[in-house]
Amino acid sequence: MTPLPDRYCPVDGVRIPGDSLAWCCPSCHGPLELDFSPTPAPLKSLTGRVNSLWRYAETLPLASPSVSLGEGRTPLVPLTDTVSAKLDFLMPTLSFKDRGAVLLAELARRIGPRRVVADSSGNAGTAIAAYCARAGLACTVYVPLGTSAKKLEQIEAHGARAEEVDGGREAAGAAARRAADEPDTFYASHVFNPYFLHGTKTYVHELWEDMGGRLPDVLVLPVGNGTLLLGAALAVAELYGAGLLDKRPALWAVQAAAVAPLAEAWERGADEPTGTTPVAPTYAEGIAIPRPPRARQILRAVRDSGGTFLTVTEDRIRHAQADLASRGLYVEATAAVCWAAVREGALAGRSAVVPLCGAGLKSGLAR
Repeated sequence: MTPLPDRYCPVDGVRIPGDSLAWCCPSCHGPLELDFSPTPAPLKSLTGRVNSLWRYAETLPLASPSVSLGEGRTPLVPLTDTVSAKLDFLMPTLSFKDRGAVLLAELARRIGPRRVVADSSGNAGTAIAAYCARAGLACTVYVPLGTSAKKLEQIEAHGARAEEVDGGREAAGAAARRAADEPDTFYASHVFNPYFLHGTKTYVHELWEDMGGRLPDVLVLPVGNGTLLLGAALAVAELYGAGLLDKRPALWAVQAAAVAPLAEAWERGADEPTGTTPVAPTYAEGIAIPRPPRARQILRAVRDSGGTFLTVTEDRIRHAQADLASRGLYVEATAAVCWAAVREGALAGRSAVVPLCGAGLKSGLAR
């Protein structure tokens, strides 16, 4: 088994050994990055490999997984002549979060903690619970009070304990972080732990393979904590740096207008949100994050790609979800925000892919 790469703080350079249970920078308490710069395999060499995200082994910081559920390699289907949808709601736990959760569970299995904790508005929690079950690890997931009953049921069905926390998404995160500071505890954070981003980047590696070694003009991505967008940026950098991509796509980040701290910062030309942007209830609960820990990194990634931020109202989210369902694609409201942002001509003929990230069965139709 190869050694685990170190993690480090991008702000002050503090390094954390690969097998440490530390979940943030001990100095600034910010998210960590992984000291890992892979080179993807050429397109032709992928033929005949395992039909899961593990086919991109050269790009992953862990090898020879024992907890895989066959995640990845989701279909790409057309919505219009220029826009396609990637059906990540067909993952084992019905959301794209499986891409990162499998790496976190595999990492935890190798480190061997007494228990795993996580926080989530639902989808990440169900994914962590499932893969911890696969790995034989005790797991507790902290969720906001009012989380979808179907998501709670799924978490508990996998044998994890769901702890509902009064006070919303940020309160659930704070509760998980307090638990993570207890001895012999692994914090399976889809925000602070960089392994999660190295899992979500396989979304773009799959697109690149399925599109014959290219990518669309635009990658339209939902952004709350930004884990799919940041993973996409990692993959684009890897492919372009290896000479396997002629042109880098623009990253278009989509937020619900009701909770849009990053879009507001973008409009101001700022490097980070103020932390005081007003928030309101939204159908898109999965991206309702008032203060994303990786905000600066997200804004920089969009800016460097030549991309932009878009916001969508609750009516547009509801109509986009219904429109997708009428096309045979039943996804949750959060998964419809990207289609809501571009279905009425915002792309002006440019090619694009939107991710359908979570199944409608998890929370039902927005009404």
